[in-house]
Amino acid sequence: MPDLYYLPGSAPCRAVQMVAQAVGVSLQLHYLDLMAGAHRSDEFTRINPQRSIPTLVDGSLALCESRAALMYLCDRYVKEEGGDDGASLYPRDIIARATVNQRLFFDACTFYPRFTEFYHPQVFGRAAPDGKKRASFERAVELLNTFLGESEFVAGPNMTIADISLFATVTTACVLKFDLQPYANVKRWYDRMLETCPGAQMNVQGAKEFLTYK
Repeated sequence: MPDLYYLPGSAPCRAVQMVAQAVGVSLQLHYLDLMAGAHRSDEFTRINPQRSIPTLVDGSLALCESRAALMYLCDRYVKEEGGDDGASLYPRDIIARATVNQRLFFDACTFYPRFTEFYHPQVFGRAAPDGKKRASFERAVELLNTFLGESEFVAGPNMTIADISLFATVTTACVLKFDLQPYANVKRWYDRMLETCPGAQMNVQGAKEFLTYK
């Protein structure tokens, strides 16, 4: 059973939890209180010198980037043959997988950073909202809206790990009162993810915990 060092309010941590549930992998959860400095302990630093969460440990392997962990869970635990076994979450087809990767890197390099740049100063520093940073995040949501105008999910007709990774962050934004109504495609997709994504309710509850952090 893989170990996951996590904090429920962290969107990347919840993405790993949801993908693990989707592929049928049980995780041994280790709550890591970053606000209390638990990530700076000698024990955790030996596991992950970056001192970051989520950290997934499976045997001798330790992964400390959430999107890498999502890819690994699918490559390691999803069987190619059989019925509805989750193979569409991270398709083997090179073209389909390239699209999923592009959306994952959009999440990692554009969407999630713009989310944190706008919201983290408000949550952790109690700063007033920054108009420029809000506009930057809104442009990222517009891009997501464009992607979702091309297909039902962000990388094609089926839910993939890219959807789950983005869903975790969008959920936190919604808990923080970001309005999806102006983004019709994102709103449609988000409602569908709430209904169909494994672990969706856990994701919502974890996002609510984010509001309690300081």
